[in-house]
Amino acid sequence: MGHDYELNEEGMKISLITPAGPGCRSGNRITAVRWARFLRQAGHKILLERIWGGEGSGMMIALHASRSHSSIAHYAAAYPGRPLGVVLTGTDLYRDIHCDDSAKESLELATALVVLQEMGLKELESRHRAKARVIYQSAEPIRLQPPAKKYFDACVIGNLRAEKDPFRAALAAQLLPSTSRIRITHVGRPYNEKFALEAQLHTSKNPRYRWLGEVARWEARRLLSRSHLLTQTSVMEGGANVVSEALAAGVPVIGSDIPGNVGMLGEDYPGYYKTGDERALARLLHRVESNDAFYKTLKAQCDARRYLVLPDRERAALETLMKELRRSAPGRGSKGFCTKLR
Repeated sequence: MGHDYELNEEGMKISLITPAGPGCRSGNRITAVRWARFLRQAGHKILLERIWGGEGSGMMIALHASRSHSSIAHYAAAYPGRPLGVVLTGTDLYRDIHCDDSAKESLELATALVVLQEMGLKELESRHRAKARVIYQSAEPIRLQPPAKKYFDACVIGNLRAEKDPFRAALAAQLLPSTSRIRITHVGRPYNEKFALEAQLHTSKNPRYRWLGEVARWEARRLLSRSHLLTQTSVMEGGANVVSEALAAGVPVIGSDIPGNVGMLGEDYPGYYKTGDERALARLLHRVESNDAFYKTLKAQCDARRYLVLPDRERAALETLMKELRRSAPGRGSKGFCTKLR
């Protein structure tokens, strides 16, 4: 095989596409950078791009069916016989693949699909499910720090945009009894001025809530390490990186009852509240704070899911995906596979 972009049994050139560009701290970017590192460690040459620049490669892996559609379509047209993996995000799974023509076409063009938690498979038609696999996102362990004694700290880590329902925890904090020690600390970038102003307003009027703005990833991890609890309030998630971080750190999670959280934490997990309901979230926060046995139950169940987010496990799953992509290349989408990694 005379060209470095052709398929090889050992290292190969791979186009890795993410719509989140350099400097962005979104989950998509974090995933892409981590996968690039794993693949380079396995001996592959990675072209990490926001939009495919046309350079030849042996395969493409693209995050986001709708936002990366142009790269997916151009690569499929240029190299119709080559492997093309598409990683489905929360907005893909729980919105775009049901109503957006670009996302739907990306599903058709993909030789393999990846979802980031097992509930994601349920959103796919059977013919697409046949070429899908589950790869849980990993996180490096964090050494827990002594929490504040004055407060029961719950953190919210995520950018301020509609899909994250960013102020649900702030609203819930206002409903807590006066005896509560709960303090909500929120970090994340506002997607527009309206979100920034609302965050500032909550911070100024609500003594239980503080928004610290966008911070570096190491600062967000440090905040998590000092918190009693992670609060995950999204209305749609493909599989939140921050939940993986919490599982790796041994920090219990309470979250909205969306499939993306259920797929991460398990169907029998008792730490869910009804999505969009701040009263239900306030009741759950108060129960976690005031009931030590319940808090320990949440922690034990999160600890039992920690194996899902081990870096070696994700690295092995990615290498398995590479092998399956190679096998699926002849006859686009003709050789299906559906693998759950438990």
